[in-house]
Amino acid sequence: MNGAAWVALAATIGNFLQGWDNATIAGAVVYIKKELSLPSALEGLVVAMSLIGATLITTCSGSISDLVGRRPMLILSSMFYFVSGLIMLWSPNVYVLLFARLLDGFGIGLAVTLVPLYISETAPSEIRGLLNTLPQFTGSAGMLLSYCMIFGMSLTPSPSWKLMLGVLSIPSLLYFLLTVFFLPESPRWLVSKGRMLEAKRVLQRLRGREDVSGEMALLVEGLAVGGETSIEEYIIGPADELDDEYEAADDKEHIKLYGPEQGMSWVAKPITGQSSLGLVSRQGSLVNQSVPLMDPLVTLFGSVHEKLPETGSMRSMLFPNFGSMISTTEPHVKHEEWDEESQREGEGYMSDAHDADSDDNLHSPLISRQTTSLEKDMVAPVSHGSALSMRRHSSLMQGNSGEAAMGIGGGWQLAWKWSEREGADGKKEGGFKRIYLHEEGGPASMRGSLVSLPGGDAPAEGEYIQAAALVSQPALYSKELMDQHPVGPAMVHPSEAASKGPSWATLLEPGVKRALLVGIGIQILQQFSGINGVMYYTPQILEQAGVAVLLSNLGLGSVSSSFLISALTNFLMLPSIAVAMRFMDIAGRRSLLLTTIPVLILSLVLLVIANVIQLSSVVHAVISTVCVVLYFCSFVMGYGPIPNILCSEIFPTRVRGLCIAICALVFWICDVIVTYTLPVMLSSIGLAGVFGIYAVVCVISWIFVFLRVPETKGMPLEVITEFFAVGAKQAAVAKVD
Repeated sequence: MNGAAWVALAATIGNFLQGWDNATIAGAVVYIKKELSLPSALEGLVVAMSLIGATLITTCSGSISDLVGRRPMLILSSMFYFVSGLIMLWSPNVYVLLFARLLDGFGIGLAVTLVPLYISETAPSEIRGLLNTLPQFTGSAGMLLSYCMIFGMSLTPSPSWKLMLGVLSIPSLLYFLLTVFFLPESPRWLVSKGRMLEAKRVLQRLRGREDVSGEMALLVEGLAVGGETSIEEYIIGPADELDDEYEAADDKEHIKLYGPEQGMSWVAKPITGQSSLGLVSRQGSLVNQSVPLMDPLVTLFGSVHEKLPETGSMRSMLFPNFGSMISTTEPHVKHEEWDEESQREGEGYMSDAHDADSDDNLHSPLISRQTTSLEKDMVAPVSHGSALSMRRHSSLMQGNSGEAAMGIGGGWQLAWKWSEREGADGKKEGGFKRIYLHEEGGPASMRGSLVSLPGGDAPAEGEYIQAAALVSQPALYSKELMDQHPVGPAMVHPSEAASKGPSWATLLEPGVKRALLVGIGIQILQQFSGINGVMYYTPQILEQAGVAVLLSNLGLGSVSSSFLISALTNFLMLPSIAVAMRFMDIAGRRSLLLTTIPVLILSLVLLVIANVIQLSSVVHAVISTVCVVLYFCSFVMGYGPIPNILCSEIFPTRVRGLCIAICALVFWICDVIVTYTLPVMLSSIGLAGVFGIYAVVCVISWIFVFLRVPETKGMPLEVITEFFAVGAKQAAVAKVD
């Protein structure tokens, strides 16, 4: 996972530059106003011009990134940063400065919108939350270093605001070089355009292993948007054992499941009747919500995470038995894995390693050779030696060389099934389904442990698991292909299904609409939760606490003291963000929000009380200082990074950029509203009134998170979007009932 971590760190330099710019303009505007004799309106415009630029670029950044890719947009962001820094260094007048600030805003808007998206699409699901908290950390680190630089320059006889602003071009040059020569394109975007060879190479680099067939198949399945998804329950066992146990007469009761790698297969028995598994039983009771007004998808997501181990493991700790169910070759036998770009040669396929330069002539099905026809579907995978016995004692159980067999992340496994029946015209009709499997029951080694399940007759020996399954249409089993009545589960090549651009009609899909509601809602509430007001008030609070007096006794002027105070404030944020990074994938996004928002409410209520009740200056200063520090630390642990993390996780691949841009646009508009209404509110209702409103918004935020925001930790992006589709369907059923 080191490859993904380094790529994420390089991408977050864009957020570092955003934090750097926010701090430098806050310091430089003091000297700009004096040198250029700016009126207050023009002074405010100099500061706000980057905000305007970010808002403007966000209106089109998402749809363009869905068209041309994530990496070109990050390169463009670095170029905007670099050019704007050079122009600000040269600025002969305020109008040139305004133009430079506009370009700077373009760079900020692209970075803030696309870096979380890029990290989510490249990071393993087990550490996606940790890596996506990096933008918050690097942004605060950028502000800290910038304030330290400004503080140092403020001690010189004649500080230069041009130099303060122009220094931005130095780190932005590093960002440009990294985006051009180090950052790869998002593998999910490459798959969405049918560029499978490039996607495979990128995944191999990011994961540090050659076998990425399972994840490649997952990325292809992520191309699907909408469709009917059902939740089923299976007892699953190794294909070779069950094949030996059951006669042909029992085949109607069992189905063959195929994994994304050559030789990976299982036999599954559907369970009917009352379910004993959490995910399936939750689905059946969604219409009878125990908590009024709670979104059914919150309950559905929660039923998955109740089964997750409460540890900080970076690996999938569920499905330990899948590794022992896979038939593989002996170590000395060449492993022939499936690949989207393998080419047909008679009855066989060869690897793309011999002809990896073009996608145009690649027409093979998505999954491995045993699933390309009905005849081959009936043949069990070939085992060399005692494959099952070897797997049971192999390093897969420890998750070493066989890491690919551990699933697709978060305890999920990708599989397909093929079933057929005789149609009305006497012809055989096939049904091809994609399945996301999630182990819910523990492994059973004896018949007695499964006999209590409805329909749970199982062989007396062997290893079996109970699994819930999200069953839907495969992304590449198109309607046109179904109309051709294929003999077996053939698939079209991903390039044939590649979208030429984002589809606005996709936004009307029930699952996408529900995800947009969550993303837009949490962005609005975050902006109105008071972070801008508290930041605005912080210097005054710390001055009341005597920090400014202490610094003046050290010989520092008021301007230099304010810069140092701001640096101190940002320094206090960094340890809190580090704690959030540690727990983002353990406690989860939803849990962190539900835990930290009450602390925000408490801090704001105490600030209101401190400004309403007459207290001594010392007591007032102490309470105010503690509340501000507590507010900042809690905010950056939860409400700061999590809205962007969630927005980068909950949308389908085809429209992820477009949907994130919509959420980011809402963010910037709300930022403008809050920034420019704060002075008016302060003059009309006072500080206590402003903080009181923020406290009420935080209460609403907690309720919104509790009722509407699901837990997404550790889950593959494709499974998350599938859950939103299922949740939207169940909510519609609940309304009808």
